[in-house]
Amino acid sequence: MSYRLIKTEEKEGVFILTLNDPATRNALGVDMAKEIVEALDGFEASASRVLLITGSGQAFCSGANLRGLEQMAPVSSPEGAERSWQALEHRQALELRQMGPIDHIRYVPYRIWQVQKPTVAAVNGHAYGVGFGLAWSCDIVLAAEQASFSEAFVRIGLVPADGSCWVLPRVIGLSNTFLLQYTAEAIDSAEAQRMGVVSRVYSQEQLMPEALALATRLAGGATYAMGLTKYLVRRSLETGFREAWETAGAAQDLAGRTEDHREGLRAFLEKRRPQFKGR
Repeated sequence: MSYRLIKTEEKEGVFILTLNDPATRNALGVDMAKEIVEALDGFEASASRVLLITGSGQAFCSGANLRGLEQMAPVSSPEGAERSWQALEHRQALELRQMGPIDHIRYVPYRIWQVQKPTVAAVNGHAYGVGFGLAWSCDIVLAAEQASFSEAFVRIGLVPADGSCWVLPRVIGLSNTFLLQYTAEAIDSAEAQRMGVVSRVYSQEQLMPEALALATRLAGGATYAMGLTKYLVRRSLETGFREAWETAGAAQDLAGRTEDHREGLRAFLEKRRPQFKGR
């Protein structure tokens, strides 16, 4: 498949998706968002077993492509003298919200979050606003030393509507979340690693080789079981221990019926390396 704003390739079971609009520092606009979603749909239907996302040039994703968004909606005041929380609740109650261009953009992190195969982000530069969302929506985040992260939405009077208000408090805590979202300050890759957003930091030259090595290693593993593990971890963020424990039992039943499980047992008994197929 040929795209204008992204590049895709497959290597040893790894589907590499590269944001490729250097003129905007890979800003995520409606057209790029549609290309990414189409590519993700193709990836999930393919034999590729791991997703690796990165950016071309000096940026990972500089945020939303703001061109045209100034005409997104007319300026208006909330009904009466409502404060912000009451105005939001009123709007939701009346179902006044209409889908617009920005919804295509903010949907992409959620779409990545829903991918049922392992996902890895290789953050090579700025990851700002929704670009930060593209990073944290992956299962594992690797970063170059020169990478930086910012919840930049408040800079243009917007809120983090990409899901980070749900994810970040669970990763970095409430105080750190509010600090990043209220100030829009950028943090470097070392601070992002300290907070727990990033797993490993590499030099710019090492980042893609290391990211591809990890993704290839995962692609050679029991990716069906990894997909179930992802489900269990995500569900555990919303459930109590007993429900999580019971769901894990059902997942174990499914994993125990796979070719990968049988191959893993045979390989263990035969003292050799397993050849998993992801099924």
